[in-house]
Amino acid sequence: MSRNIFFNKNFLANLRRRQRATNLVNSLLLAAASVSFIAIVVILGSLILESSIFFGQVSLVEFLTGTEWTVLFSDKKFGVLPLLTATALTSAIALVVAIPAGLATAIYLSEYARPGIRGVIKNIIEVLAGIPTVVYGYFALYFISPNLLMRFVPGTGVFSALAVGLMIGVLIIPIVASLSEDALYSVPEDFRLAAYSLGARKIDVVFRVIVPAALSGILAAIILAFTRAMGETMIAAIAGGFRPFYSFDPREAMQTMTSFIAQVATGDAPHGTIEYQSIFAVGILLFIITMVFNLVALAVVRRWQIRY
Repeated sequence: MSRNIFFNKNFLANLRRRQRATNLVNSLLLAAASVSFIAIVVILGSLILESSIFFGQVSLVEFLTGTEWTVLFSDKKFGVLPLLTATALTSAIALVVAIPAGLATAIYLSEYARPGIRGVIKNIIEVLAGIPTVVYGYFALYFISPNLLMRFVPGTGVFSALAVGLMIGVLIIPIVASLSEDALYSVPEDFRLAAYSLGARKIDVVFRVIVPAALSGILAAIILAFTRAMGETMIAAIAGGFRPFYSFDPREAMQTMTSFIAQVATGDAPHGTIEYQSIFAVGILLFIITMVFNLVALAVVRRWQIRY
């Protein structure tokens, strides 16, 4: 009887239709999964192609070691250090703001908050993450700088790296908080119960058991937040100004790599000129830096990940 079923024409036809449907779904899912990879290849290809034209006219040594960036002026200098320094400085300030605030929020949500309060705070964090960055930029320019920084930090101008860093720090708090909370929440309950059974206090359980167990996820969250800070454009363009100035003083107006790209890409340089090609050189440098940090984040997760 069962042998007749396998030789039944309808059974075989249904089996082929199901196989074709499965193959079609697999192909669609593979195509969807390939979009990110194809986008990265196309972006990287365009950056390499356009930046190679730039580096055909400007030496790599001058680009990486020069301390003057006057691409849009008549006396052109192509040292990217002013842009790189401003990007690193604003990102570092952002981390100073985001790490303590984000980690404290994550620990509170994971270990101390009651379910009702946890839901409210998580919704507020999600709202914070959804605010357009242009709003952050204008808030920094018209409130943070004149009302706080210029009043309490002498020497701070209307445009400053400090204002940019503080606002980017607020921007990336949800990244640190959300990813760190996920890492803390994934620590098995057995860890907590074992620590309590040995007589440990709540604070000891949190900071000597749970946080170390989730350390790889927390470090990865911080690195990802740092790369997000480096790539922020609108806040840097609005509150940082367009002055490529080589300095480590956060009270100065500075231009980051992304704000320079935004300035030129909006029409400040004709297509095909060295000024236009320079944005691809800056872009590929930023791409390499962020890619390295992302790879470091992956390596950190794999190296210190605790398998439960």
